[in-house]
Amino acid sequence: MPRFKILFLQLILGCVGGVAQAQELVFRDLFNGRDLSGWVDVNTSDKTWSVRDGLLVCTGQPIGVMRTERQYENFIIEVEWRHMEPGGNSGMFLWCDAVPQASRLPMGMEVQMLELDWVNQHRKADGSLPPIAYVHGELFGAGGMTAVPENPRGKRSKSLENRCLGVGQWNRYVVVAVDGCVKLSVNGKFVNGIRDASFRKGYICLESEGKEIHFRKIRIMELPAGMANESNTVPLLPNS
Repeated sequence: MPRFKILFLQLILGCVGGVAQAQELVFRDLFNGRDLSGWVDVNTSDKTWSVRDGLLVCTGQPIGVMRTERQYENFIIEVEWRHMEPGGNSGMFLWCDAVPQASRLPMGMEVQMLELDWVNQHRKADGSLPPIAYVHGELFGAGGMTAVPENPRGKRSKSLENRCLGVGQWNRYVVVAVDGCVKLSVNGKFVNGIRDASFRKGYICLESEGKEIHFRKIRIMELPAGMANESNTVPLLPNS
């Protein structure tokens, strides 16, 4: 059995090195379907994020993020999302510092969420298309975070199978994030991974980047603590 699967099973069983852990492993909602409780706007606007018919709605304007109130280290997060316009762009940041930079986006591990038509709308200078794997859950360190890709496309890790659905259709990501390693499942299958992230504890952010996107069923299972320390944990931010 691969080492990652063995470690994952140990975490689920609450045992590391044969020592039972007291932490109860359960999923809890990060989005309650009613309001934005538990989330803090970083650099968007009071009109960017709203709740409509039980869905978390992002207008895509302006470009920026909102973050969780607290930091997370090791966890499994499940999120369902759908783009409402062709070529939509968004993502989720893990272990994020939630501090805007000149690019308007913070440092963190980005889990890419692009609509399928994005590649057609962003042809290269020679007319060729960007790689479609970029759309289907690419993983990469943004804003100065470094990491080692399992499926390299430069410094990024590309999905080995194209599984995302297009505009108006729901996609389901399951992300396992443990000690600087990330595994991504897209619509029911693990297809990407990245490891040795330079930060291993921080905020979770949702991204606004140009066009409307909807989220639902955002929930997290916190796993036992690992190797995060002062050097690889982002600074705490106030929530008011």
